[in-house]
Amino acid sequence: MTADTPDRPSHVAALILAAGRSQRMGTANKLLLEINGKPMIEYVTDNIGAAALTEIIVVTGHDRERVETALRDRPVRPVFNPHHASGLSASLRIGLLALHDVDGVLVCLADMPKVNKVHIDKLLAAFDSTPRHSICVPYYAGERGNPVLWPRRYFDEIEQLTGDVGAKAVLERHKSAVRQVPMPDPGVLFDIDKPGDAAS
Repeated sequence: MTADTPDRPSHVAALILAAGRSQRMGTANKLLLEINGKPMIEYVTDNIGAAALTEIIVVTGHDRERVETALRDRPVRPVFNPHHASGLSASLRIGLLALHDVDGVLVCLADMPKVNKVHIDKLLAAFDSTPRHSICVPYYAGERGNPVLWPRRYFDEIEQLTGDVGAKAVLERHKSAVRQVPMPDPGVLFDIDKPGDAAS
């Protein structure tokens, strides 16, 4: 094998971003809305935790106590973002800085309850079968979705982001490194932002 080709299963952590205020949901915290009898943050974490990941970090912020209480029986590591009001980039930075000795990170959104083990397994398989500079991105019907699996080499660049932005700008700068990973269903495109979405 070449130096760029994996010769062992990769160590990939999940980073679940769960610090936002969910303002479009009104007064409710959408992460605590019930999905199939569980608060959404539990449901999402259980779906992600079914895959073979090295670690799961959940970045909390707004409503920290209630969100972390919902996760107290889950094998996850909560990491508090005291700057959550400044936007998404702060949560990405704090989450990445909490990681150690991983080859990549799966950046997950806490409001995507239809992402499951099938989707994550496909991303992990793609990551293991390509040089580890490839950014593995889920696609369904030609549309880009989430979560995205980032190799470690991009962590520093993501940590330099500021404001209420995710890593889309970094993705755009490295289009040639993107590996499009086909998905079997639109779960990687579905999120919950406002009242009524949960019933979709």
